[in-house]
Order: sequence, then structure tokens, then C-alpha cells
Amino acid sequence: MPEQSNDYRVVVFGAAGVGKSSLVLRFVRGTFRDTYIPTIEDTYRQVISCDKSICTLQITDTTGSHQFPAMQRLSISKGHAFILVYSVTSRQSMEDLHPIFDEICQIKGDIQKIPIMLVGNKSDDTQRELDASEGQALASKWKCAFMETSAKMNYNVQELFQELLNLEQRRTISLQVDGKKSKQQKKKDKLQGKCSVM
Repeated sequence: MPEQSNDYRVVVFGAAGVGKSSLVLRFVRGTFRDTYIPTIEDTYRQVISCDKSICTLQITDTTGSHQFPAMQRLSISKGHAFILVYSVTSRQSMEDLHPIFDEICQIKGDIQKIPIMLVGNKSDDTQRELDASEGQALASKWKCAFMETSAKMNYNVQELFQELLNLEQRRTISLQVDGKKSKQQKKKDKLQGKCSVM
């Protein structure tokens, strides 16, 4: 189990060109670029709330190629949570996630307590090869969470990271640093019959 530290490390895996960097950049900077630039490995940091104090969300955007197996193993061993990205326009990109998932299981052992999100990106694209139901089926098999996103349209990007943090069982983590709740959290609280006195 990774040591408790002020860093919460999220590792993003997936084949080349599925939009890993686009998702991360859209989340961290709110930007999107149409050109494809291959990533070796980039790390982005953002301050988030952790067990009623603040910590750093460290997002590692990995290479889409399999040229660096040692880097991949290191990322897995240091990671607290994982985002496995495929493109809904490429069945092969989903297949490419199988060895990565197997390696996470091998290195981490019991993955039941480890937040893992399977993500079908490019959901805005009309050239689909995969239905959402296929992503859902794989997520059920792997016992992980599933979501479709579009970095281009900024669809489910913030929700993806918040949902991933919600899966963490060992500590309470939120994207909200200042104690303010997101609209969705307020909605959830309302639905659960909680109210807040101002």
C-alpha cells in the first residue's frame, strides 16, 4: 500500500492518441488542442482537499507506447488511483488496456480498494467502434467504475476526476479546496435529505 503523503497520485494510462493528455489538460487548464503531440510522461499538480486539509493531486500522464515498461511499473507502484482511457472510435485501444490492467493487478495485489476508472473518450465522435454498453461490460468484469467523456466538448471531464476521488476509501478527498461544495454535491446532499444552515 502506498505511504500516506500529501500527494495523491493519479496515473492515466491508454494507447497513443486516445486523448489522455487532452483529458488531463482540459481538467487542469481548461484547454483543448486539436493537434496530436505524443507524450513521454508529464505530471500535473493541482491542490485539492484531503481529510479536511489540503494536499496535491498529482496526475501522471503516461506515454501511449509500450517502449518504457520500467516507467509504467514505477507509475503503477507509486499510483494511488488509475484512469484507463480508450477511444470509442477504436476497439484496439480498449484491447490495449488489458495488459495494463493485468499489470496493475499484479503490482497492487488486491485492487478492490484502489480507485480505477475505465474511460471511453471521444464520445462526441460519430465514427464509433464501441458502444457505452461495451465499456460498461468491461468495467463490470474488472470491478471498476466507468464513464464516457469528451475532452473536446468538455463532457464529463470534471466529473471523471471527482468520481475517481469519490472512489477512494482510505481518505476523504474532494476537488473543492475552499470547503464549498460543487453543484452536484449540493444536489446529492439535497437528495439525501441533508440541509445546511447558513
